[in-house]
Amino acid sequence: MALAGLAPAVMRPAALVLNLIVAAIGTIRFARAGHFRWRLFWPFAATSIPFAFLGGMITLPDAVYRRVLGVVLLFAAYRLWRVFGRGDEGIHGPPLPVALAWGAAIGLLSGLTGVGGGIFLSPLLLLAGWAEPKPAAAVSAAFIWVNSIAGLLGKPSSLTMLPSGIVLWAAAAAAGGILGAGLGSRRLPSLVLRRLLAVVLVVAGGKLLLG
Repeated sequence: MALAGLAPAVMRPAALVLNLIVAAIGTIRFARAGHFRWRLFWPFAATSIPFAFLGGMITLPDAVYRRVLGVVLLFAAYRLWRVFGRGDEGIHGPPLPVALAWGAAIGLLSGLTGVGGGIFLSPLLLLAGWAEPKPAAAVSAAFIWVNSIAGLLGKPSSLTMLPSGIVLWAAAAAAGGILGAGLGSRRLPSLVLRRLLAVVLVVAGGKLLLG
């Protein structure tokens, strides 16, 4: 959407709606594969939901939104390019106060930008040694879903800005989500695909920051 030059008022609700579809598919597939961890999920979600709702109520000026989203996309590109993980050894749950604090921060940013928050939570879980890759992906998918709901509820009037082609976008997102969740939940992710997407995100993020 950034590459296509869509307005921020259109990008945010469209991104949140597409998040709902793909994240729901991912959550179901990863849960069925036995990777979802409720104990890992709920502390982050408990604070992220109200803060995503708050972020959804805030409308940033277009220039500020583009800068913030540009930085977020560049971080997402870095997260996709680099394979995070420390192995299965030394995995331990996050301290409750730390998880609550991180959930609030990521939730607010999710509501403001429409990214869902998974691109921040997943590397955090892996780098901190709080989860293995597949449980981290499962928890992040559910995290994106609840934050996207909260973000939309924070400003339901934004749904009137959805583009006319959102149904086709949703169908394409669902097809990609089914394929991606199936591969991700039961097979190793494709490093080549991740890095190609990272390049696209760098271009999009750079356009938002420099445009």
